[in-house]
Amino acid sequence: MPRRRTLSRTFRSALALTALTVFAASFAYPAQADDIPKAPGHRLVEQYTGGPAEARPLPGQQPPQHPYLAANGRSGMHADAAGSGTYPWNGPLGKKPEVGSEKMAALGGECATVTFDKAGRIVTVCGTFTGFLVKLLDPDTMKTLAEYKLPQRPSTVEAITRLDFSKIFKDTSGGAYSYLDNEDRLVLADSRQHIVRLAHEQAADGSWRFVVDKDWDLTAHVPHDCVTWSHLYPSGECDPVTSVMPDWDGRIWWVTRQGRVGTVDPKSGDIRSIRLDGEEIQNSFSVAEDGVSIVSDHALYSFRAGADDTPKAVWRQTYDRGTGTKPGSVNQGSGTTPDLFGKGDDDYVAITDNADDRMNVLVYRRGEDIADDKRLVCKVPVFGAGASTTDNSLITWGNSLVVENNYGYENITSLTFGRSVVGGVSRIDVREDGSGCDTVWESDVRAPSNVPKLSTASGLLYFYTKEPNSLGIDAWYLTAVDFRTGETKWKRLAGTGIAYDNNWAPVTLGPDGTAYVGVFNGLVAVRDTE
Repeated sequence: MPRRRTLSRTFRSALALTALTVFAASFAYPAQADDIPKAPGHRLVEQYTGGPAEARPLPGQQPPQHPYLAANGRSGMHADAAGSGTYPWNGPLGKKPEVGSEKMAALGGECATVTFDKAGRIVTVCGTFTGFLVKLLDPDTMKTLAEYKLPQRPSTVEAITRLDFSKIFKDTSGGAYSYLDNEDRLVLADSRQHIVRLAHEQAADGSWRFVVDKDWDLTAHVPHDCVTWSHLYPSGECDPVTSVMPDWDGRIWWVTRQGRVGTVDPKSGDIRSIRLDGEEIQNSFSVAEDGVSIVSDHALYSFRAGADDTPKAVWRQTYDRGTGTKPGSVNQGSGTTPDLFGKGDDDYVAITDNADDRMNVLVYRRGEDIADDKRLVCKVPVFGAGASTTDNSLITWGNSLVVENNYGYENITSLTFGRSVVGGVSRIDVREDGSGCDTVWESDVRAPSNVPKLSTASGLLYFYTKEPNSLGIDAWYLTAVDFRTGETKWKRLAGTGIAYDNNWAPVTLGPDGTAYVGVFNGLVAVRDTE
């Protein structure tokens, strides 16, 4: 068995290197300006299927606006503090949609979290093989207006020196999760275990730049003997910071891969933290007025700050974490950022588990004074036996949840040569009386690793999809699905080849109706032309 595992790792590394070589070679093909290059075969697949959808607004209200975040829909990867994945404006309706793209680096360049300042400019973080880049982009042309380089992540150094690229593709630290605050400043945790707040400003000559507004050093609380180019074989411990978010009082909360949970007082700079022994946190977290919801690879937590700002667990609920990591999961545990929804006496939080046979959607009551045996509202199995997992947040609107199946996707080499995943999307509704949940519809849409989104103005869900192709063409599509019925309304080709693999990045809907998708080589935009 040990030899078999070693051979498997060697094969995966060789495959990753081969794929990257092929990807680099693709730059030999002519490309317009800085467009992301398409792989051969893009003219042999359908460019557009279906037809334009009619906007049918959904009844209900957006999640409460967080006082320390940019307006809902503009602030982060999951659109708002509750993690709902919903936008109050239209996305593209499929009216002769056109596609544009912007290449961000020679290798890599994926722009994951896409936010929008008050003027509609894009503030994003793009991952390259030389380090993460914070970028200010023109939303129409996606041209770079300003750039700020973050320190390189240890996982990138390890991947290159040890020929194991899985370390990059399963690393959620270093700024991948960031947020735009209520003053248009981007807040993130970099690979030095610092929380950095960046403002962007325009000079008299019209040029833009990023400036460091604040820098909080967490290294007194977080082990930081990490791999660097000048320190290839550290003997100590390295614990990357996964995500940051503010609570309703303005404290900045942070979590690390190895289960540390902490706060920063932005005024005093005071830092407090605790450790969830033996637990990992690989996803972001969500915030409401009643507290901070965090899921580890063992349990779901509700936290509040104590009198001295030290994180305090209000309640903890374990779930079925299965017996191993599935293909399509970053670690052995829930792959979801908690979703907060409901109203008044019916405040809920939803995640998925990692049960071996079939993953379950779990909905819990959020209240503090609820007995453990009364907290679970429902446990709904989804997708096929032996082939179900997700590593993306759910979508929540009203009492409805939408979940996608990522089983089979691990990195950009997973779906080459025309391959795809088993796929599947389900909508589940919590009953009005809170007595349980019901499956409303199921779809065979294949979204390998996409953080999907919902436009409540149009009633359309947006996925980034890939179908099997017998010719070996890897074609990626923006796909619109009716929230009410699960019917696929239209699909528009975004591009072909691994350069267009989104590799866990989300769909983001811009205030002007454009759908943006972070892909391996940069950022793609799909917008209506009528």
